[in-house]
Amino acid sequence: QVQLVESGGGLVQAGGSLRLSCACATSGRTFNTYTMGWFRQAPGKEREIVGAVSWSGANTYYSDSAKGRFTISRDNAKSTVFLQMNSLKPEDTAVYSCAAGPSPLQRGRAPSLAEYAYWGQGTQVTVSS
Repeated sequence: QVQLVESGGGLVQAGGSLRLSCACATSGRTFNTYTMGWFRQAPGKEREIVGAVSWSGANTYYSDSAKGRFTISRDNAKSTVFLQMNSLKPEDTAVYSCAAGPSPLQRGRAPSLAEYAYWGQGTQVTVSS
């Protein structure tokens, strides 16, 4: 079992920054054997991938909308994954959720939601114009 708790969301002006955290509690399999992903869902839209990070943190994936602005990282000693978001835009407004998946991060393709078995409740990010 894996429990995920996100924090760090809030209201920010366009151009501002936020850092999201996702604390993970596991039983059995250890945190550093899970690929971790950040997803978001805006009102009326489907959930979409923002970024993902491999078990060791050496490899990452970013959606086109996140590239150059967002950075995903992890601290395996603290069982925590982070999403640093800079240059935020109103279109980044969404509920952001972290997720854990048992499969390795595949290079060159976007991870699918189905690859992630465990999900947090999400944290709201609102970017005002």
